[in-house]
Amino acid sequence: MRVLMLVENCSYPRDIRVRMEAETLALAGLEVSVIAPALKGQLRREVVNQIRIYRYRAPREGKGQLSYVLEYGYSLLAVLWLAMLIAIRDGVDVIHAANPPDLLVFIAAVFKPFGVKFIYDQHDLAPEMYRARYSAQHKPMVERVLRFCERCSYWLADHVVVANASYREVAMGRGRVGATGVSIVRNGPDAAQLEHCAEARAGLSEDGTTVIAYLGLMGAQDGVVHLILALHRMLRDLGRRKFRCFLIGSGEEESNLRALTHSLGLDRYVQFMGFIPDPDYIPYLLAADICVDPDPFSEYNDCSTMVKIMDYMTVGKPIVAFDLQETRRSAAGAALYVKPDDELEFAKGLAFLMDHPERRLAMGAIGRARVEGALSWSASAKVLLRVYSTLAADSRGIAERDASADAGFSMLSSECGIQEVERR
Repeated sequence: MRVLMLVENCSYPRDIRVRMEAETLALAGLEVSVIAPALKGQLRREVVNQIRIYRYRAPREGKGQLSYVLEYGYSLLAVLWLAMLIAIRDGVDVIHAANPPDLLVFIAAVFKPFGVKFIYDQHDLAPEMYRARYSAQHKPMVERVLRFCERCSYWLADHVVVANASYREVAMGRGRVGATGVSIVRNGPDAAQLEHCAEARAGLSEDGTTVIAYLGLMGAQDGVVHLILALHRMLRDLGRRKFRCFLIGSGEEESNLRALTHSLGLDRYVQFMGFIPDPDYIPYLLAADICVDPDPFSEYNDCSTMVKIMDYMTVGKPIVAFDLQETRRSAAGAALYVKPDDELEFAKGLAFLMDHPERRLAMGAIGRARVEGALSWSASAKVLLRVYSTLAADSRGIAERDASADAGFSMLSSECGIQEVERR
């Protein structure tokens, strides 16, 4: 089976979810190609871990909604051109498109008449993400377009892959996708990442100083401003001074966050680390006593699984987070939940864990156990391979499809070293 994976809003292999999916499929014997935008210095064509990578020149970053229209229009044409070249030269059996944007469905529509299957990999709920990102400049027409593209993606897909249970409920509800047509493939750590975290050692903390770590994007919807304000409340209202916070990541709000940190007199307590690739950021997380997820409440954040939560649990660290539905589903007892968008409550949560090291250890152990079990990538890889086995059986029209898919999956799982996990 020849698989063409499309990703527009992140480069490859920087998009960890797409990388893990691609490598899982390649290890199972499928021919995998990926089309993605190129970062500065990246080759336009290369083969990495059996994945054929095709990159196009990334559009210039802009600000505002018009810049996204230009970016997506250019990217759609670039992806379509490369997809057609790959199809002519090597052939394509499955297009596996990761959103956002949901515009990639129109590329799949070009290939569907030729018998190409379409997997819609819904990383984000685009309409909700738009409202969270542009709440002050929300335009109903833009949201209607986003909902139309999402409906087209659901309708055209041979199978829908989502990251969590909330997204599955959306696909089955407003997307009207049948229960057998949507599968949950979570963003879990792979065995190599777990082993790396077990072997690494922390070496950045100072005696008597509590180290706090944030990992992720710094956009308008990511809530880093709430974290900085919470640290200020902890310093001003709670009198806590023996702490240090690493902010690992980048985004369009970074300059504003740096200015806010300086204006609040937090320069000696907060250190902006910039973007650090996987797995180079792991030592910073291991050095932390507490990890944080300040994503504020929004319809989008409430039903989204934050990759940072999985990373924190992988390194066995306790988490302070605003009380959001999918954060609870992922972290369970590994996190201390506080009232959404309340910086003082967030500061109190941090102070509580600073004073209770035994609680931190217990919470970290809970998180680590979860990512080693049902939330591990091996569990998600099993689901992904089963989806592809079923698609392959459908395309061949084999009567004994279920038995063949199960046998094929068992063989692929064995080759990939995927262990069976308990069904829940």
